[in-house]
Amino acid sequence: MSFTIFFSILFALFLLGGIRIIFEYKRALKFRFGKYIKILEPGFRWVIPFVETIQVVDIRVITINIVSQEVMTEDNVPCSIDGVVFFKVNDPEKAVLEVEEFNFAITQLSQAALRDVCGKVELDTILSKREEMGKNIKSIVENETKDWGIEIMDVKIKDIQLPENMRRMMANQAEAERSRRARIILALAEEQAAGKLLEAGKLIDQSPSAIKLRLYQTLANIASEKNSTILFPFPEEVLPRNKKKQK
Repeated sequence: MSFTIFFSILFALFLLGGIRIIFEYKRALKFRFGKYIKILEPGFRWVIPFVETIQVVDIRVITINIVSQEVMTEDNVPCSIDGVVFFKVNDPEKAVLEVEEFNFAITQLSQAALRDVCGKVELDTILSKREEMGKNIKSIVENETKDWGIEIMDVKIKDIQLPENMRRMMANQAEAERSRRARIILALAEEQAAGKLLEAGKLIDQSPSAIKLRLYQTLANIASEKNSTILFPFPEEVLPRNKKKQK
């Protein structure tokens, strides 16, 4: 009787030892004595203990940081650039059987591609065309990983660190550019104002009444301050007027 109980307990432990729960966002590769058998779908699964093993692969979008890389641009400017890679495992079988530690492999490829792409362009291009730089890095990494069952979703350049002296030079350049634009805008404003004043003068000069109304308006503006005294050395009627030509 005791042997039966012992055997039952041992058998129950054997059954329990082979239970595996695979989540919906994962897939499991089943191996028997080290030989690949098949992919286990999500749900309740059972494997033979000590005979069969599984290796679980996450099929969600995975994010890997590209650590800061020291890059010398085409115009000989040293800078530190980092980024991020988004990828997804489409074929778990290839991702496990074709490459060892695909996460590490993609990280190394991304770092090398970032140095290669950014080292072939000038600093201004990197600063102004980050999206284009990311697409170029993605194409290189994607070309290398296409046989691994991995899809590169996107590559983004996150931060660009420049030397302190280069930052000061760029700040001075930006300040000079803003000053130039301000002077151009001020000159255009003066030109437009002068043109409008010329048009207004020509219009007022065509009518004596308009000149008189403008004079009164100017006097009213001066009198509003109440701190000035206005003296007329001669009556306004003796001011010169343009006589209309008689037909």
